[in-house]
Amino acid sequence: MQYRTVGKTGVQVSPLCFGTMSFGTHADQETSRAMFKRCRDAGINFFDTADMYGGGRAEEILGECIAGSRDEIVLATKVYYPTGADVNAKGLSRRHILRAVEASLQRLRTDHIDFYFVHVFDEKTPMEETLRALNHLQAQGKILYPAVSNWAAWQIAKALGICAQEQLARVELIQPMYNLVKRQVEVEILPLALSEQIGVITYSPLGAGLLTGKYGVNKRPNQGRLIDEARYRARYADGMNFEVAEGFAAYAEEHGVNPATMAVAWVMSHPAITAPIVGARNVQQLEPSLAAIDFEMTPEWRAEISALSVTPAPSTDRAEILDPNVPSGPQ
Repeated sequence: MQYRTVGKTGVQVSPLCFGTMSFGTHADQETSRAMFKRCRDAGINFFDTADMYGGGRAEEILGECIAGSRDEIVLATKVYYPTGADVNAKGLSRRHILRAVEASLQRLRTDHIDFYFVHVFDEKTPMEETLRALNHLQAQGKILYPAVSNWAAWQIAKALGICAQEQLARVELIQPMYNLVKRQVEVEILPLALSEQIGVITYSPLGAGLLTGKYGVNKRPNQGRLIDEARYRARYADGMNFEVAEGFAAYAEEHGVNPATMAVAWVMSHPAITAPIVGARNVQQLEPSLAAIDFEMTPEWRAEISALSVTPAPSTDRAEILDPNVPSGPQ
């Protein structure tokens, strides 16, 4: 396996990160342990979780799994969402962050977190407050690197400016959504990451199951996240997404590749991506995603697969800039 460097940190991670959102909910303790072991056998050393997954149970199970190999594991978790009934048991205030990290450390059975994500942007808390709290945790050695998830490019850029101006610990890793039908990150977030040498781990490479071959314009499985969970139905409700999924499944079948393997490999092949986050409910479901580690996504295949969905417009909204055959002059 060829490991990749997270931005400018020097930290080496596997080209896939395993996400533990299913731990303690869709996957019981035994199944979770089996998936962890399978990932370790495959060479994966990067694991992502969050304090709100399974009400904290995901962190607890992951903590049990890594107990004998903590020094070999690159560990990421998150803070923001409610962890209790109290009005202040949420958000990105210094108060909540300092309390939440202690709880995560206890559940994970470790003395430090490698990458500590703020889960989403908090409009109620000044960004400076959050970044100073993360800097404080790094100075204490409780986290090694601050990270942000689900932030817009302007928010990330603003954070980098604040960190530079106030000499705070810099954001070194970001976590946006990215798959064949959700490509908005290609416009500004991924170029920003490349420019500033920030690591990127992306979630939902399979589009909540949409890109596994189970969905099409008139094709639905009996169960699945897109069937059973309202947030995923809303996220992928546009009928165009199912047209793309159908075309992609046909393309994968034509080339004799499992659609899940090809979908993960497509995300992995973007030059800004450090590692897609893959998850599963059991080992059998995990296998096609793991196969992406050994899959060679050629530039030709990537271009053909990309053509199956809509390429987002550039940030300037001048589409001719994307076509080298069209002169791009003054307004």
